[in-house]
Amino acid sequence: MAPPINRRPGFSKRAQYSIFASYLLGILGAILGLLLLLISFIDPLGFAALRTIGAEAIAPVSKTLSDIGGATGNAEGEISAYFNAASKNAAMRRELEQNRMEILEARALKQENERLKRLLKLDENVPDSIAMARLISSTASSSRRIATLGVGRNSGLEPGQPVRSPEGLVGRILETGPTTARVLLVSDGKNVTPVQRASDSLPAFATGRGDGTVDIQPINIGSNPFKGGDLLITSGSGGLYSPGIPVAVVIRKTETGAIGRVLANPAKVSHAIVQPIFQAETMRQISNDSSADVEEEAGE
Repeated sequence: MAPPINRRPGFSKRAQYSIFASYLLGILGAILGLLLLLISFIDPLGFAALRTIGAEAIAPVSKTLSDIGGATGNAEGEISAYFNAASKNAAMRRELEQNRMEILEARALKQENERLKRLLKLDENVPDSIAMARLISSTASSSRRIATLGVGRNSGLEPGQPVRSPEGLVGRILETGPTTARVLLVSDGKNVTPVQRASDSLPAFATGRGDGTVDIQPINIGSNPFKGGDLLITSGSGGLYSPGIPVAVVIRKTETGAIGRVLANPAKVSHAIVQPIFQAETMRQISNDSSADVEEEAGE
């Protein structure tokens, strides 16, 4: 049979001693309290001395407990600060990344706005422009350097018309469709552009090299006056391009001429303006003469 849960302490000597000791300590505590209370009334000065002695006696213990509590509080504060700092750092990193993306977007928009402003200013300065459109694409790895323009025959475009941007000459219309046109770029190997040095009108020819540069050859064979930094513009010779359009800048001198970097890089040009042929009548006459020569040769 299981023993009852509530057993009387009389069955255990240890339990009896524990109860007796607790009663004894309680009675002694009460007596000590009454004694101190009587002393405080009878002899306040003596009680103050006893109180001071007690405070001095327990001061080391109180100080130790206080230090332990302070250390525990500091440790808790440091741990909390550590985790709070980690979360704050993560939030700051996210905010910094967001700000960086916004700055990059703002810079891109600023560059695009500046480019469009230059294009609009160019459109105002070129009153005879036929159309303004976006360069849809351009060849990057092909041996031919051709770009696609977002307007075509329906907007009045014809083969041979110059295409330019605020940076300079892009090329000329090669073929036209109803809503698109192919542009033969200045850097194409089959595109020869009459140019002149902007500083002294020295005439030359710029022939595309197929890599974004042009080969510059002076008309006067035997002389090579070019130097790095020379700006080359269209001369108006040949009747195709109007004079004064920037074409390239010399980057290095060669034995017979120079190599120039095309200013209107199609990879960076977003929009372009199509102009009429500078001397359309002259170009038609040249075309008619060429056709007549071909017919004559065929007849012979």
